[in-house]
Amino acid sequence: VLAGGLSHERDVSLRSGHRVASVLRHLGHTVLVLDVDARTISSLRAFAPDVAWPLVHGVHGEDGGLQNVLIALGLSYVGTHSDGCQRASFKPTAKATVRMGGVLTPDSVTLPKAYFSQLGAQEALGVVASHLGLPVIVKPNQGGSGLGVSLARHADELRNAMVACFSYDERALIEKYVPGTEVALSVVDTGEGPRALPPVEVVSEGQYDFDARYNPGRSEYFVPARLSSELVERVQDTAVTVHRTLGLGNLSRTDLILDDAGTPWFVDVNVVPGMTETPLVPLAGPVCTTHSFITPWSIPDPLSTARHLSLIATWARVSRETSWRSCGASSCTCPTVRRSSSVMRRQPLSLCEVLLVGCCP
Repeated sequence: VLAGGLSHERDVSLRSGHRVASVLRHLGHTVLVLDVDARTISSLRAFAPDVAWPLVHGVHGEDGGLQNVLIALGLSYVGTHSDGCQRASFKPTAKATVRMGGVLTPDSVTLPKAYFSQLGAQEALGVVASHLGLPVIVKPNQGGSGLGVSLARHADELRNAMVACFSYDERALIEKYVPGTEVALSVVDTGEGPRALPPVEVVSEGQYDFDARYNPGRSEYFVPARLSSELVERVQDTAVTVHRTLGLGNLSRTDLILDDAGTPWFVDVNVVPGMTETPLVPLAGPVCTTHSFITPWSIPDPLSTARHLSLIATWARVSRETSWRSCGASSCTCPTVRRSSSVMRRQPLSLCEVLLVGCCP
């Protein structure tokens, strides 16, 4: 399991990596967690793993570079090919690509930091505000976890949002704000084509920023989302279209805004979703009545590697077959489970769900 690294999301990545490793070790597998650094390549060669699972979040884990290293080493891994990673990692590229696939995405402008010194910050922001209107969402060109993302309702907030954004990236994506319901959809490909898991509705106190995403208590998750069956099908179809259009692999998570008219708008996609105490991918797994929630996909030979990746299939099988009782909504000390929907509270938690969601059995 590859985690950590030097991105802004290092701590989240380490939590994801150790949480996944705990599940796999419990199932009897030998797992090495590598904090990505100058010793990583030599460690991979010495350990010679059957499979690598890259869980480095942020720019350096999702732009295809780490995946290219694994390919060059001849290692099979869980995730998306480097080509798909590059298309998904650069937000303007992802938006342009999914738009070509027929998916709606809010109008936006991408500007490098250098333009503001050349053209004048006040003039440049005036043009942007006039073109898109206010409010807008300002986000870094790359990266996730809500880092550097701000909602700007007026000119002063727009200036402050640009400063916050440029502390994470040299390019800023300024996107027209679309009010509505935020839903996250995980898509898995088990070798029979991508399929979407039940949507997770996100309700946060204030902006769904880094703190709201990873510190239990600030966000409430409804699993499945409080949507009609028609809307559920619509957002699931959209997420699968995003996955296919970008050429993604084993697992992705698409973030959508569902407006008042029931129209889904694409706002982001993640090829290395988090597996921490407040995750959106594992939350969708327990209410999915179909087969495995995570199944191997690898490069360059998926068929032969699938035999080695039976550990991941075992994880999914235990999640379906092992029945552990949760300690109940009234006494449970896990904020994630306590603040999740009644669907989550009623169902017994498997060991995998206990470890990934954070509830004690």
